[in-house]
Amino acid sequence: MDRDAEKFAKQVGEALRKIRQERGMSLQGLADITDVSKLTLGNIERGEANPSLAVIWKIANGLSIPISVLLNEHQEVIVSRKNKGNKIVSANQACSLEPMFDASHYGSIEIHRAFLEPNSEYSPGAHQLGVVEYVTVMSGELKVKIQDDYYHLSEFDSIKFNADREHSYINPSSSITVLHFVMSYNNA
Repeated sequence: MDRDAEKFAKQVGEALRKIRQERGMSLQGLADITDVSKLTLGNIERGEANPSLAVIWKIANGLSIPISVLLNEHQEVIVSRKNKGNKIVSANQACSLEPMFDASHYGSIEIHRAFLEPNSEYSPGAHQLGVVEYVTVMSGELKVKIQDDYYHLSEFDSIKFNADREHSYINPSSSITVLHFVMSYNNA
């Protein structure tokens, strides 16, 4: 791991350990609710593994927390600059996600910018019950599949939907699509 990746892995591990301990959970208990192996969770907590976006989502969904709780450093004033913060990439390399601000104290919203590669698809799966996504296309175009329905969005179009259903983001163009996500955790 390079130095930034090591710092990121350590930060995610410390945040995960803190949450698990605050909730009085064992690693096995965490594994049971997240569907992530105890070995993998232990490696993440020790900063020995840099988890994929899919694993981060599984952990956040299992704990019913915004993913930014695991991804962002906690500071008083934050300026979020493109490509300067933590970034996590989907397993298929189609989508990179940059949490813009932390969700202090397991807040009820989180904000991300995302970059969807040309002619690609990212499927995060269903999130925990009560999550609502607000997505705005900042640049490019996007098709959003929510269960069996498709919605085509152009630059500056937005969509809001309950994200506890299967959904996918599809970039049908030959250019990168830039997205702005606001996720509301109504059960937080």
